[in-house]
Amino acid sequence: MLHLLRKITPKWAFLMYHRTLSWLAATWYGHPSKKLIVIGVTGTNGKSSTSYFLAKALEATGAKTGMTSTAMFKVADREWTNATKMTMLGRFRSQKLLREMVNAGCAYAVIETSSQGILQYRHRDIAYDGCVFTNLTPEHIEAHGGFENYKRAKMELFSFVSSLPSKVIHGTKIPRIAIVNYDDEHAKDFAHAWGESKVVWYGLHEGASRRAVGIEVAPDHVAFDVDGHRCVLHTPGEVMVYNALAALTAAEAYGMPLAGAIERLASVQGMPGRYESIDEGQPFTVIVDYAYEPVALEKLFAFAHALKKDGRIIHLTGSAGGGRDVGRRKVIGELSAKKADITIVTNEDPYDEDPMQIMTNVAEAAVQAGKRDGESLFRILDRGEAIQKAISLARPGDVVLITGKGSEPVMAVERGHKIPWDDRGEVRKALRTA
Repeated sequence: MLHLLRKITPKWAFLMYHRTLSWLAATWYGHPSKKLIVIGVTGTNGKSSTSYFLAKALEATGAKTGMTSTAMFKVADREWTNATKMTMLGRFRSQKLLREMVNAGCAYAVIETSSQGILQYRHRDIAYDGCVFTNLTPEHIEAHGGFENYKRAKMELFSFVSSLPSKVIHGTKIPRIAIVNYDDEHAKDFAHAWGESKVVWYGLHEGASRRAVGIEVAPDHVAFDVDGHRCVLHTPGEVMVYNALAALTAAEAYGMPLAGAIERLASVQGMPGRYESIDEGQPFTVIVDYAYEPVALEKLFAFAHALKKDGRIIHLTGSAGGGRDVGRRKVIGELSAKKADITIVTNEDPYDEDPMQIMTNVAEAAVQAGKRDGESLFRILDRGEAIQKAISLARPGDVVLITGKGSEPVMAVERGHKIPWDDRGEVRKALRTA
């Protein structure tokens, strides 16, 4: 019924509906974002980690911060897992959370802002002050009708925020600043969308205002130098350099001392479900990560290859249903077949699709790329049993990658239902009973 309504309702009517809801929600909760310094984080990969690091870095001088992201929510000292399966909450829930931040005495709000949320005007009537751009790669293409539409949706946040009037809080005018990844091929387009307001560039290459150099990647941490200061993160993976650098650049732009922000990040003991190592004393490595699209998986495989030495990579994967980039399933199957020694394909978040069909789409691509059923490829629909299989196959020195869900506490199934789920808990259970 809902699908039929979407087909017959004029586009302008949907836009009016979304705009009206945004205004109503903000008005109902008293426009709380006008009392906060609000920084939006957008891009394809790294948004949740960047948001988390930024929320922590902004606490360098003792300020309280709030955050909404795919992975979790934060209001001052309270943090909890996002179980909604939504990167950007609906308007009323977003405004309610912003009101809670104000009531808790937060000075800053960090909002992970998705392209689909932007299309539905969930960002409207949020008084953003700054934006962070992480990177852009093909993702959610089917939902947007093409890469250029996806890119335009992301850029809409920048053009929208740059057009907002400046905010004054406690007599101080809040600056309008964009933090942009200098190394990304689409960086200049986002800077152009920002207009005449200030842009601060971050990256690894010459030309960036804030550069990371002297990068050191270890199994349990990553470190780099920025402007003469050494930053040590207890979240591994070279990709975290970009995420932390973006956060530090944004925090400094909004008044935090760089040294203090770096010290604050050093106290963070990892990001839940992002390159998260599960250790129960086993002689092999198990990493649980949210990666579900090719670019993020490529980076995770690179990290795993550096770890494994003479061991093997065992990869548990799947793909989401609900019409989410069906073409990605083939790419994931091929990538896993090429990068992992053993591929285990299982259920992920089927929504209303047949989970067996989704699994077959991924597995057949792996077969075409060289994997053999029962030898280097296993198809196990039950995700818990699939995790047990991955653990049972592991030998000393191997690296087991459990991907697709990270710290998500639910699995999305038919008719809009969500069932409790925790990859990390299932891994621990499998390790303890192995």
